[in-house]
Amino acid sequence: MPGAGRVILRRAVLLAIAFILIVILTAVILEGTGFAQRIYQALVTQNVQADVQVYARTHPGASPTDIQEFKNKMTIYWMQYYGIIDAQGNPVPPYIRMWKLVFNSLRLDFGYTSQDAITALIGKLPPQPVIDVIAGVLPRTILMATVAELICAAIALPLAPRIAYKHGSLWDRLIVSYAALFNAVPVWWLAMIMLSLFGYTLRIFPTNYRLLATYMNNFWSDPLVNMGYIAWYSVLPVVTLVIAFLSTWLYSIRAMVLRIVREDYVMVAKAKGLPEKDIARKYIVRVMAPPIVTYVILALAGSLGGLIITESVFDWPGMGTLTYAAITTADVNTVMGVFFILVLVYILARLVLEILYILLDPRVRYR
Repeated sequence: MPGAGRVILRRAVLLAIAFILIVILTAVILEGTGFAQRIYQALVTQNVQADVQVYARTHPGASPTDIQEFKNKMTIYWMQYYGIIDAQGNPVPPYIRMWKLVFNSLRLDFGYTSQDAITALIGKLPPQPVIDVIAGVLPRTILMATVAELICAAIALPLAPRIAYKHGSLWDRLIVSYAALFNAVPVWWLAMIMLSLFGYTLRIFPTNYRLLATYMNNFWSDPLVNMGYIAWYSVLPVVTLVIAFLSTWLYSIRAMVLRIVREDYVMVAKAKGLPEKDIARKYIVRVMAPPIVTYVILALAGSLGGLIITESVFDWPGMGTLTYAAITTADVNTVMGVFFILVLVYILARLVLEILYILLDPRVRYR
């Protein structure tokens, strides 16, 4: 494949530059607008108040002067901790904090989170490294959202082209009706119905999904038993997402293929009497491979971001729940960490697509 390596390298460099610019822009927004400064100040005040209350309880004989000295000491400590002042007590300019935030993010060092709502997702007390929290919740989102997307892909990829090939048939009309129905139904509403029916009414599946974290965190203590519990906890959320997402998968791939089915060369192949399987595989799927691959890769990459409302319905401790907790607690480090990981996944997905395009269509390398 002459020239393919240079094309891939060039596009990888461009994607890397775009990624760095996105990280810089995010840091500029957080620090340049003063949002991060206000959040840090609020966190300093909150932490100092908590420390002073603990100090007053553990030192009942402390005088107001002692308490004030302790308060001043802890204020300096937390201001240094959040980078508001340096070791000499001088204020740190926002542009310095901005570049520090960028460089640390590129090293996957997002600092620590001191929010109970965030560290509780991995069953630990604050403070905890943000990267550890993300590493703890990401597999749970993969278990639910990404597995559901993979199941949808496994069903839709072989089925949708055949349905499009038989446009106007009973199966085609059923798929269109199915897609119209479930595209109008919010995923979180369907999740509530499924949880109410199979969890609370029929009592087939659990209703408290926070216990999933316990089995995943202690997986290697008893792999066989924990795997059974994890599978049991995962069935209802995964089935719910498959029901909701499959309609979009089938309809989208059907629409992509339908344009090709009506092309002249497909009609000629039909006129020649070629088997339908050969027409679908050689004349339809091969031509539609690039857009279909794009849809599959970006859908899988997007699933890693989690589903905030749906995860809230199941109380599923994944990336969606982490994102919600980070936003509601205004935890800048966690917000930056989650955003960084999602952008990184998207950039890597784009790079994979660029490589697959060259493999599927060699003409791409000459453009």
